[in-house]
Amino acid sequence: MAEQNQKYSQFRGQPRLPKFAIPKRYDLKLKPDLAACKFAGAVQISIDVVSDTKFLVLNAAELSVSSKSVSFASANKVLEAVAVELFAEDEIVVLEFKESLSIGAGVLSMEFEGTLNDRMKGFYRSTYEHNGEKKNMAVTQFEPADARRCFPCWDEPACKATFKITLEVPSDLVALSNMPITEEKQNGNLKTVYYQESPIMSTYLVAVVVGLFDYVEDNTPDGINVRVYCQVGKASQGKFALDVAVKTLGLYKEYFAVPYSLPKLDMIAIPDFAAGAMENYGLVTYRETALLYDEKHSAAANKQRVATVVAHELAHQWFGNLVTMEWWTHLWLNEGFATWVSYLAADSLFPDWKIWTQFLDECTEGLRLDGLAESHPIEVDINHASEIDEIFDAISYRKGASVIRMLQSYLGPESFQRGLASYIKKFACSNAKTEDLWSVLQEESGEPVNKLMNSWTKQIGYPVVSVKLKDQSLEFEQSRFLFSGSHGDGQWVVPITLCCGSYDERKNFLLETKSKTLDVKELLGASVSSGHHWIKVNVEQTGFYRVKYDEGLSAGLRNAIERKYLSTCDRNGILDDYYSLSMACEQSLTSLLALMGAYREELEYTVLSNLISVASAVAKIVGDSSPELVDEVKLFFINLFQNSAERLGWDPKPGESHLDSMLRGELLTALASFGHEATLDEANKRFCIYLEDRNTAVLPPDLRRAVYVAVMRGVNKSNKSGYDSLLRIYRETDLSQEKIRILGSLGSCRDPEIIQEFLDFLLSSQVRSQDVVFGLSVSSESRETAWNWLKVRWDHLTKTYGSGFLITRFISAIVSPFSSYEKAGEVEEFFSSRMKPYIARTLKQSIERVHINAAWVKSIRSDKDLPHAVKELAHRKY
Repeated sequence: MAEQNQKYSQFRGQPRLPKFAIPKRYDLKLKPDLAACKFAGAVQISIDVVSDTKFLVLNAAELSVSSKSVSFASANKVLEAVAVELFAEDEIVVLEFKESLSIGAGVLSMEFEGTLNDRMKGFYRSTYEHNGEKKNMAVTQFEPADARRCFPCWDEPACKATFKITLEVPSDLVALSNMPITEEKQNGNLKTVYYQESPIMSTYLVAVVVGLFDYVEDNTPDGINVRVYCQVGKASQGKFALDVAVKTLGLYKEYFAVPYSLPKLDMIAIPDFAAGAMENYGLVTYRETALLYDEKHSAAANKQRVATVVAHELAHQWFGNLVTMEWWTHLWLNEGFATWVSYLAADSLFPDWKIWTQFLDECTEGLRLDGLAESHPIEVDINHASEIDEIFDAISYRKGASVIRMLQSYLGPESFQRGLASYIKKFACSNAKTEDLWSVLQEESGEPVNKLMNSWTKQIGYPVVSVKLKDQSLEFEQSRFLFSGSHGDGQWVVPITLCCGSYDERKNFLLETKSKTLDVKELLGASVSSGHHWIKVNVEQTGFYRVKYDEGLSAGLRNAIERKYLSTCDRNGILDDYYSLSMACEQSLTSLLALMGAYREELEYTVLSNLISVASAVAKIVGDSSPELVDEVKLFFINLFQNSAERLGWDPKPGESHLDSMLRGELLTALASFGHEATLDEANKRFCIYLEDRNTAVLPPDLRRAVYVAVMRGVNKSNKSGYDSLLRIYRETDLSQEKIRILGSLGSCRDPEIIQEFLDFLLSSQVRSQDVVFGLSVSSESRETAWNWLKVRWDHLTKTYGSGFLITRFISAIVSPFSSYEKAGEVEEFFSSRMKPYIARTLKQSIERVHINAAWVKSIRSDKDLPHAVKELAHRKY
């Protein structure tokens, strides 16, 4: 064996498979056994042998391959394998033959077996109830690197091949795959289902689902059959997503100038699903919350989520599936692009949602993660499959989407669209790298796209641009923004846009050096006296950077916000930059609160939603730094939001906008969590009516989260009835959105003993393991309880989740809210003996956030003006 291992060691510890052979076609047969939770399979892979070798190396994980079944047939002979070795940690199988394989075409055959696992990856099982009976379904989730858990394959995005799939399943079940069914053969209580051969595609997009389902269907004008499958009895909840899908396919066909490339599109809701959705070619899988919409029980926010997720997944059918990244380093191209284009689609279908004003949330989340020293560049070298999971994060998706939007706004929408269409044509059915997209766009636009974009995708972080007005000169200076307040290295090619006093004229230039001074007269055609005019940099927030203004310019912007001169996106961006600079101890909390006061007459959903997030964060940090000021800070926030809450009232108005429906719930949730008595009383009153009558009109879905949070604020050990009632509603409902609303509210209880009980409930069989993460953000009073619980349960959690991104959410949710250096040390100490590569980055980021909070607390304590300012703001009459 030692000699064997020596022989195979050349294949181990490598990021990529050796290129001895190229797969061309997989003929794959799978037979899942849903009762025993196992599956058997056989695969014949047509390959092209390109180098002189006695070995073939493929990916395989958690499979057993029958040695006797492995053979290689070429034109003139059949070779049996002399050795078949699986290496678990490398996730490879090495096949050795007694002589070199003949160069050229041949067929590799083998049989294998595996387990239908419960870890939501590879070929796994999900449970559902049908007529009161628990049943299993079999589902695949292969991205990024788990096709190897279902069948031996060249599991790399660049190894594209065609797939001919056959399934043997119980006759009463629905069996779906990427392509339409060509025939079914009954054999007693089993049936064999044959599917059309697929076009060329990557292994991570292969999909199979077997279970009991209903569906709704429709056809696009050019005859593509679109279906939404869901659990029996829920079919009507698929209609909204179906409608969005049919329209979106038409929209993308036009935008990319290439029609959808398969004969059918199925979208299916899976009860146990780790991600939000997965863009498998022709068979897109979703969490129920991302696909199903129930007119009676879904909130407006759920409707928007379904529309944007469907648009995101369908964008991948072109950008990702037809043209695929060459390696995981370029994952961001897939995800960033699909995120950006999903807003384009949603805006076209639902113009009244003003979805581009909400795009700022994507941008904000990207800026929030990328302001950490422990962030990573958009393009990351991936050296092991286990590292891929961690980059499915806000950098790939949100910073990715934001820099694409920045580029589109720099090049102009027409030029950008033409470039994309030629990129898709040029790389269809093949693979591309980030540079390939830049080259095509550069050619199309004549602009230096490569130079501009490399500074945003290859280096970590982003700049803060400081703007000062001195004697009719505007000074711009860039440096890397970090929440820790230290100035990092890095220089970017920054597309600067600015307006002065009105939006009629915009100026723009590229800031390519550390600093630049411009003459105001030349720039704006007029002189500027601070105070009278306002100057806004990064117009409409299309750039992925922050702006720090000098005191005079800040005052001008505060004034412009009060007088409603600025656009929604600009009001929002100023707030977010100011809040972040305050957290980085670059601006005082006093001045942030003064700025927040300028928004007291704000009406727009996105700005108020952001204001609520900032207010919640400020209330928490003041609770840690200066508990004696907390009540007055909360009073200031209650006064700030009351205006809007009174305008909207508790009850939905006929024909009101989608954004008002979303806003009402968020405002009432905020007022409840700041302890506003009138809101708490009304919420409890409505909850009692709802407990008596689930069909009452007093608690529509948009209000439920607010009411549940209000109820939980009043719960404690001696008064548990609200908690028990919510658990009862949780058990009764079969709508995932409602279950998640409840899980997300229970943590707001301020009694640590109840939270202890709730956290244990999260790990019971009553909560699907994908949903546990929704219950992890707990009240400040219970942070310590949650941390102790995490330590006690850590071994159990690693067993349940294994590697994968869900486990990282436990760390970020429970560790990040702390704000003392001691706690950061304690966390490091605990994990020092429990380190795993797949949690490393998240752990470092979470500890860094604790350090940032601790520094912020220190800076707030030394802010001498704060107590007076808070008192004044809290008692100011609006």
